[in-house]
Amino acid sequence: MADMLVPNHENALVNQVDDMHRFRRFLCFGSENGTYYIPNDAGGQEDLGMQNVECIDRLLQAGRGQEVVREIRSFSEAGRAVRQESSLFALARCARCGDDGTKKLAYDSIDKICRIPTHLFQFVDLCEKMSNTPDGRPSRGWGRAHRRAICNWYGKFGDKPLKFARLMTKYRKRRKWSNIDVLRLAHVKSDSIAVKVVVQYIFKGLSEAARVCDILENPPVDVVNTLGFLRAVEDVKSLGNNPDDVRRVCEAIRTHALVREHVPTALHNSPEVWSVLLVNMPLTAMIRNLGKMASMGMLVADSDATATVLRKLRSEDELRSARIHPFNVLVAMLTYQQGHGQQGTLSWSPNPDITSALEDAFYMSIRYVDPTGKRFLIAIDVSSSMTSCVVGCNVLNARQAAAALAVVTACREQHCEIVGFSDKVVLIDVNPDMRLTEVTEAFANIDDGNTDCAAPISWAMREQKEFDVFIICTDSETGIGLIPPAHALREYRHRSGIHRAKLVVCAFTSNGFTVADPQDRDMLDMAGFDSDGPAVINTFITDM
Repeated sequence: MADMLVPNHENALVNQVDDMHRFRRFLCFGSENGTYYIPNDAGGQEDLGMQNVECIDRLLQAGRGQEVVREIRSFSEAGRAVRQESSLFALARCARCGDDGTKKLAYDSIDKICRIPTHLFQFVDLCEKMSNTPDGRPSRGWGRAHRRAICNWYGKFGDKPLKFARLMTKYRKRRKWSNIDVLRLAHVKSDSIAVKVVVQYIFKGLSEAARVCDILENPPVDVVNTLGFLRAVEDVKSLGNNPDDVRRVCEAIRTHALVREHVPTALHNSPEVWSVLLVNMPLTAMIRNLGKMASMGMLVADSDATATVLRKLRSEDELRSARIHPFNVLVAMLTYQQGHGQQGTLSWSPNPDITSALEDAFYMSIRYVDPTGKRFLIAIDVSSSMTSCVVGCNVLNARQAAAALAVVTACREQHCEIVGFSDKVVLIDVNPDMRLTEVTEAFANIDDGNTDCAAPISWAMREQKEFDVFIICTDSETGIGLIPPAHALREYRHRSGIHRAKLVVCAFTSNGFTVADPQDRDMLDMAGFDSDGPAVINTFITDM
């Protein structure tokens, strides 16, 4: 469908935001109003889906429910939905409130959206909250279609029993739900012997699971392997932290590829156990747990664990396959470097070699950021208050976060200009060979003045520059100038003829504002910034 340009109240042409586009915003950002909000507390995302998202209901009422479900699947399978909660909420809404065709398609899509039991538990929980009897009373809503869909989700592992066993034992319980609860309510049955072994283990324990296997004269290899894995999981449950138990846990990890969730609580602080887990630990998980391992004294100079960490951080293959965004590596480096976590009580002495390797990994990972091919202007507020901590990522200040965004974009995009601004604009030459500290200092050395967030767009108009994307990085809620940034962008579109020019306003230390026009599909406010921030921007500028 072609973009529809309509006049707004100022007679300027804007790209109209219809309900489907509002819905796409919700899937991507968790908000239909064009603003990506960073949660203020640890539980901020838990109830994300239960806010009033009127666009979904309007689409359902208009008979577009199946289109909505297909959109959910498309976003989820392509990894464009930044927050899984949004997709699960929308899917539950379709399953509960759609017409018959929408409900069927929604339930048929569960296995595409709910990849792990945690997602399934959340979907079930949301469905229950949306279920009501005709007189408005709450209902659990476990009808035939609901049960069949849940059964199909568990049944899909019939030819992958070992994977099924790993998922069931790793994700035993989340929120108020457990696999036992869901399996019992759905009356799950399977023709697969291996799946029956796992289900028996979940309900009745290892001995009953083994009995299913014992009645077979020649048990299939997958059944034997699955039972062996479950036996290892059960064996380590009762082990303590004496040397012999530690040795047994380490051996089980090596033999059966157990993960941290399988390790008994008594051994969560065992360096020996973590050393074995580290060998096959994915790079993302390793970076996330550097502080934990360092707090146990594992990452000292010349230790085996340190050698493993350094090897992984300096491996291009590891970085390429992990696809970790450079911003996340930077946050990990600064967190590790400060010697304590952003939350909790963990503390450690940073190893300079690991800090150096993390810095190298930051620059190496930039190579694996996919360019968009757009023309960028990144404008960074040069006011002295840009040294304030970023909401959602307090190891960074606003200037560092903006500089990181500028460095990554300048290195990966062929057409990118960087400016510093207050009430005037200063062009900064950022080249791929510059270090992050150099870029940060370049902005710190510019004289500040009153912050005018529209100044970079006005500058682009005067200089007759052609940009597809304007990213305004600031620590303030609004700008002081003759016109607001949204108005300046409309004027820029009119003069340049680039009618889909986009505006992203990153207010790193603000958490509750609107600069962009929520009725304009090509404007986005970001209130705060977190590890999902780069994905939000990329999804937005590539038109979701």
